[in-house]
Amino acid sequence: MQSSFVTASPTQFYTWQNYRCAYEVHQPNNSHPQGIPLLLIHPIGVGLSRQFWQKFCREWYQTGHQNQIYNPDLLGCGESDMPHVAYTPNDWAEQLHYFLQKVVQKPVIVLVQGALLSIAIKLVQKEPNLIHSLIFAGPPAWATITKQSPVWQQKLAWNLFDSPFGNAFYRYARTPKFLRSFSTRQLFASSDTVDSEWLNTLVMGAKNTANRYAVFSFLSGFWRQNYSSEIASITQPTLVVVGEQASSISREGKAETPDERLADYLVCLPQGRGIKLTGRNVLPYESTVEFVAAIAPFIDEVAYSSS
Repeated sequence: MQSSFVTASPTQFYTWQNYRCAYEVHQPNNSHPQGIPLLLIHPIGVGLSRQFWQKFCREWYQTGHQNQIYNPDLLGCGESDMPHVAYTPNDWAEQLHYFLQKVVQKPVIVLVQGALLSIAIKLVQKEPNLIHSLIFAGPPAWATITKQSPVWQQKLAWNLFDSPFGNAFYRYARTPKFLRSFSTRQLFASSDTVDSEWLNTLVMGAKNTANRYAVFSFLSGFWRQNYSSEIASITQPTLVVVGEQASSISREGKAETPDERLADYLVCLPQGRGIKLTGRNVLPYESTVEFVAAIAPFIDEVAYSSS
């Protein structure tokens, strides 16, 4: 669905390490972009890609905001190439580092969903001068993001997924029945918000089964490291947005309350601030109106303070 408030470029491509990587650029219709551009980092999962952000982009422009938006597909997702490799946060951060340097070429506000925070953390280390500020939407439990997963365990999980068993599992996981069930159990606060747009987007995105390599890399836990010192070194203004019903799939994060999660991040971040919203774990999609209203003052403030 295309809104009269937003102009999206056709899919564009750039080449990184001989892979073709896709992205699109959004800007307000009938006016010039204003403010600091946004760089969106989509979550990894069955059928997920940059399409995750379409609902957010529509709401952003419908409410009068005029920032240009860069919305890339990570390697292994969407319309980007899907090589048969085990991806790490560093790989995806390298991809986005190149994207910032060669395509965007100006400072951005990074908006990242969920555990892909791990990519944003690596990216800000590689290119601090092009990261103006950051927004963490539904970040993982603090106990999860600060615990190193054993490398042998990650490799064992990858080898299990990268097998006929994994192929069969992925084919089942991309069915509407599974996607609805998983979304209701783990992602959304209300089953009513697991709508047809969400499910249809995932089903379409999972048609190419090569998407499973990115999903299996995520499920294998290559992103599970102790990021506490790296988070503490982020000097850019950072907004942490947590759902009032935020939950954790990992054992170590299950006992944590949303207030505790928010407090842990804010204690560690030098320039952190936080807010809680109605919803659970995919706030930009589930609580789009509230999410846009919550982050807009932060974006306006950091833009004003740097002008």
